[in-house]
Amino acid sequence: MLKDAVMRKPTSATRLVLLLSTALFISYVDRGNLATAAPLIEAQLHLSPPQLGILLSAFFLTYVLAMAPAGWLAERYGAHAVLAAGIAIWSVATLLTGFVGSFVLLIALRLLLGIGESATFPCLSKLIASGVESHRIGVANGVVAFGYLFGPAVGTLVGGLLMASFGWRPTFILFGLLSMLWLWPWSRVVVPEPRLREKGKAATGPTFLQILKQRGLWGASLGHFAENYTFYFILTWLPEYLVKARGFSLQTMATVAGAAYLINAAAAFLGGWVSDWWIRSGRSAEIIYKGIMVLNHLAALGCMAGMVILPVRQSVACLFLYEAVMGLAAPGTFAIPQIIAGPSAAGRWVGIQNMCGNVAGICAPAITGFLVGGSGRFGRAFALAGLVNVLGIVGWVFILPKIIPVRWSEQSSPAQIELHPSHSPGNDS
Repeated sequence: MLKDAVMRKPTSATRLVLLLSTALFISYVDRGNLATAAPLIEAQLHLSPPQLGILLSAFFLTYVLAMAPAGWLAERYGAHAVLAAGIAIWSVATLLTGFVGSFVLLIALRLLLGIGESATFPCLSKLIASGVESHRIGVANGVVAFGYLFGPAVGTLVGGLLMASFGWRPTFILFGLLSMLWLWPWSRVVVPEPRLREKGKAATGPTFLQILKQRGLWGASLGHFAENYTFYFILTWLPEYLVKARGFSLQTMATVAGAAYLINAAAAFLGGWVSDWWIRSGRSAEIIYKGIMVLNHLAALGCMAGMVILPVRQSVACLFLYEAVMGLAAPGTFAIPQIIAGPSAAGRWVGIQNMCGNVAGICAPAITGFLVGGSGRFGRAFALAGLVNVLGIVGWVFILPKIIPVRWSEQSSPAQIELHPSHSPGNDS
């Protein structure tokens, strides 16, 4: 078996990216099922809003804490194997959720789900940085973003309809079993050799300390946190808001939320394509990536206000607009660190950045639960979800330096340099 794997040709970049996108699709279906089932679980287990907020946040506790170790494991033992282990763990956690009915056991399985899913972004960033050429990195991240943003659309729409007809338990069991099927095609993948070479030698990987000293890491992490706070606020509380505050039925909620997430996914694919087209035409990667990040945060600030203040139709229009602009910005969230860090450091860099960014996943659901409290009013929660986007503009624009790669091997305090023309992400002149 091992001999056969060695003799097989490396998997093409196209197939690799499609499988990674599918893995992210599965990840976001499985992590989002609890939010879709929240009205049913809340009623069945007699949970208060604060308890529901804690349950929705539990996933992110282990997801965040395991993120940086997952990046280290991906570079130490191989992203291919670590990603396979991660999806096996979270598939089992999803399946078992359908069999338990206590608040404590549900939290335990959400914690296990977080451990499994922590492998996704560090592993895919390592694989994309190693196996995809720089001038195609935007499309690669657009395809991947389509997967993880399409996941909530399918999970909410299909999951919501299944739950309305058969209950939430069979839905979790079914999705857990389906998730395991991805492991078969992944077992046939042969990871390509890293594409980056400097002066005929493989690029030297940095230490964790060198990565932590990079100003760009902290600018991207702050921007990622702000982006994720609004994203996870919507992802975890939108079903509850539409049902309780706007009076939607479970079926109508599933249709509206599913449509919003579908718009989000389509915009992400478009954003990746436009970014690559812009850069291939000789324009600056700086302008396209930072520009769309600023647009995203400004749109999020305005749309959060509109969603809670305006009548139902206009509120839904604000939701759709937010999802469209956020989708356009999604590829840049990971393309930026992949360009800056390069193949030798992308796994650990994204592990740290995604860890910081997903602290928002702990904060947003829990804080929202306490802000909503017993009143059922969402005004303060939407206000906070909008205002946090000011931090995103600070991170992406004022802290993040130029989007050019780091040459880690030159000195202990690395300096950023231009890439070789064949790998250049754009002309900054």
